[in-house]
Amino acid sequence: MEGRRFDVTDMHTAGEPVRIVTGGYPELSGASILEKRREAMRLHDDIRRILVLEPRGHSGMYGVIPVRPTDPRAALAALFIHGEGYSTMCGHATLALGKWLVESGQVPAIEPETRFFLELPCGLIEVMCRVEKGAVTTAAFNSVPAFLSRADVSLDVPGLGRVTFDLAYGGAFYALLPASRLGLPFFETPFDQLVSAATAITEAARQELDIVHPDAPDLGFLYGTILTDDAAPPAPTCNLCVFADGQIDRSPTGSGVTARMARDHARGLIKAGEARDFFGPTGIAFSGCVTEPDGGPVFGAVRVRVSGRSHHCGTAIFEVDPDDTLGRGFSLPGRFQAVAAGRAEP
Repeated sequence: MEGRRFDVTDMHTAGEPVRIVTGGYPELSGASILEKRREAMRLHDDIRRILVLEPRGHSGMYGVIPVRPTDPRAALAALFIHGEGYSTMCGHATLALGKWLVESGQVPAIEPETRFFLELPCGLIEVMCRVEKGAVTTAAFNSVPAFLSRADVSLDVPGLGRVTFDLAYGGAFYALLPASRLGLPFFETPFDQLVSAATAITEAARQELDIVHPDAPDLGFLYGTILTDDAAPPAPTCNLCVFADGQIDRSPTGSGVTARMARDHARGLIKAGEARDFFGPTGIAFSGCVTEPDGGPVFGAVRVRVSGRSHHCGTAIFEVDPDDTLGRGFSLPGRFQAVAAGRAEP
């Protein structure tokens, strides 16, 4: 790793960062996108740490590794990385990728709308970009088949007691429930309390539930928990997505919007073609709409269109100093006991 350098383009969608690796990442040889994801996890996780963790990143950083597609229909394939590891879908990053690909000329711009496919770990999705004078004003994507996996799951959660939630899939699996069900008023409760509760639910569900996606074992895991307000569909709604290891999504969470729309449609709370606005912690909206039923992989699965806006932040070149142990990526420990045990001599 010493002597290596990495080129990145930084963007954000509704405040959630998107660090696109544009140079320095090795070619992946996997015959499928999921094989490439496993290869990245097995052989190149040190690069994820370098680019996402401190000192170059932070606890909320999110990244994209563009890779060569294995599906001939796709303009590009991509892997998603964060502080804990690798996701199977990321809506906010997909919206940013759409803007980046069109405005960089990698996908020819067609006005007023440019359409193309991306190959992602969860499957092939279609991206639609509104283009004016060569610039992408908004982007949208049509999801992979999304569905309500289990309704009214009930688990004992340490510190919270018996908790009931829905398990839904929108490219990744989420536990969905209103914060008020936990005795936490959504708008008044401090974020740290919401994050603590969501993290406890995620940890309990990961231990107790056998989560399976019928298409691939790689997709069968709980990505996070989304706590919501009490607004009834189709009224605008706010949610807080806590994913990975307690990471807060600054955006409304594109795959979470997909999961919520699929769940609400399955419960008869929202109709196909009916749009709903979703707000995350920054107050910038994504719009979601069930577009059509889908024949699989689960009965009642639907496609969901999610739209939003992304913005460029800048570009950077990162280098790895061979003498810098912290430069390989670090996260702050929870207590000084870990520091005392692992401290280095000057």
